[in-house]
Amino acid sequence: MDATTFPTQAELRKQHVIDPEICIRCNTCEETCPVDAVTHDDNNYVVDASKCNFCLDCIQPCPTGAIDNWRIIIQAAYSLDDQFSWTELPEQQDVSVVPTDGSIEALDQEVDALLAEAHAGVGGKSMAPNSAAKPSVNLFNRAKPAIATVKGNYRLTAADAESDVRHIILDFGDTPFPVLEGQSIGIIPPGLDDDGNPHHVRLYSIASARDGEKPNTNNLALTIKRGPGVCSNYVCDLKKGDTVEVTGPFGATFLMPNDPSANIIMICTGTGSAPFRGFTERRRRTVPDAPGRMMLFFGARRPEELPYFGPLQKVPDRLLVKYFAYSRVPGETKTYVQNRMREKATEVAELLRSDNTYIYVCGLKTMEIGVDESFAAICAEAGLDWPTMRAEMRTNGRYHVETY
Repeated sequence: MDATTFPTQAELRKQHVIDPEICIRCNTCEETCPVDAVTHDDNNYVVDASKCNFCLDCIQPCPTGAIDNWRIIIQAAYSLDDQFSWTELPEQQDVSVVPTDGSIEALDQEVDALLAEAHAGVGGKSMAPNSAAKPSVNLFNRAKPAIATVKGNYRLTAADAESDVRHIILDFGDTPFPVLEGQSIGIIPPGLDDDGNPHHVRLYSIASARDGEKPNTNNLALTIKRGPGVCSNYVCDLKKGDTVEVTGPFGATFLMPNDPSANIIMICTGTGSAPFRGFTERRRRTVPDAPGRMMLFFGARRPEELPYFGPLQKVPDRLLVKYFAYSRVPGETKTYVQNRMREKATEVAELLRSDNTYIYVCGLKTMEIGVDESFAAICAEAGLDWPTMRAEMRTNGRYHVETY
């Protein structure tokens, strides 16, 4: 083939784009962008290629990872009108290029290099743990969803609790739907919104181990709180035997290390416990006597509103050390996860000294600053440099934050 039919590397450009299927329209990207490159209409959040300077300040705050998407294009960028019209991301074009040495060998490597550059220095987003299994992602989308059947819908919080949190079991039958602990799926609620458009896909963290609620079953569990949103109410109202349209799986970094010697510190509130239930169940099934320690800090208003409170009491401390924090118990001082962390500063500092300790934070975004300040205080008392340690842990895939 004539080399002149291929674009040169200089003609290729990377473009920052947002995945409309998993974007939850929370506006954090637009608020964060220092050059006003992110904007939105009633349909989508989009990135203006003429303004984007690839500072990547918007990447870390995004709760779903929708913002961390890129396409390699030939000269002309996708316009704002193009992006406003998307219901899903366009496929990466076949942009074979003339390599810098002038040959037409290993063309894909040139594209891979550009994509790697696009994901370099992602402003705090961690890599996956080195020992984590390779995840499957984006196997199903809105156009071609997986169909799951509801096998169970159980209330996790007490009947008199303010929050109605549900444990939903979805079975995929003969459809392969491989997942790993820490990944998410998308649920497509039926019907149209007030403007006549399909409802947005909502993401939920998987609350079960990779081999299902029971070993070797093709199902998974979700932990969902009933709320004002269309999708959460829809899922909480599902009955056994109902079918659901599912997209995903999503997520390639918030993954559990498979190394049994890895120490895992988990900090969560409410339904943020979902991935940690999966982490705990995975280790319980595979290496219950693992040398690595698992430590959980779990916050809720009251014990009655803490998901999985009963079952957690039965998990032995040799597998999972548990510290609960309650902020609304009558007659008791308000306690949050960051307070409980400082109370256990000696234990936390001991784990932080290990190069094989992994930290996961999941739950309400309001907890993020307090948790970070607690780590800083614990490290200062122990003679450790938290900012440096945190940066190194992110780079090595050992520090993960997923808040909303």
